[in-house]
Amino acid sequence: QVQLVESGGGLVQAGGSLRLSCAASGRTFSGDTMGWFRQAPGKDREFVAAISWSGYNIYYADSVKGRFTISRDNDKNTVYLQMNSLKPEDTAVYYCAAKFGWENIATPGEWNGYWGQGTQVTVSS
Repeated sequence: QVQLVESGGGLVQAGGSLRLSCAASGRTFSGDTMGWFRQAPGKDREFVAAISWSGYNIYYADSVKGRFTISRDNDKNTVYLQMNSLKPEDTAVYYCAAKFGWENIATPGEWNGYWGQGTQVTVSS
């Protein structure tokens, strides 16, 4: 069974840090583009960051640029999201996803591969 499982979410004060992990199982994802998305209550799911299979290409949403860092370890079949200088507006359920290719990476509907179940991140002011 192919799965993406996120972990590392929690409650943190504004200005704090969290590191999310997304562990893939069932097959290797070393050839896939991996991404992070988030969804706050009452809002649409939005793109956060993506990393190509090689790690050479990385792209961030403007709202997290300079604060979040995406990385991957293909040997461990895992992708990470280091989140620093967290703000209350970063509060959301964070999801990881996998897709083939680099096209339209900022559009959630274009990620037609696999999605994790999400992990809650809550930033208090």
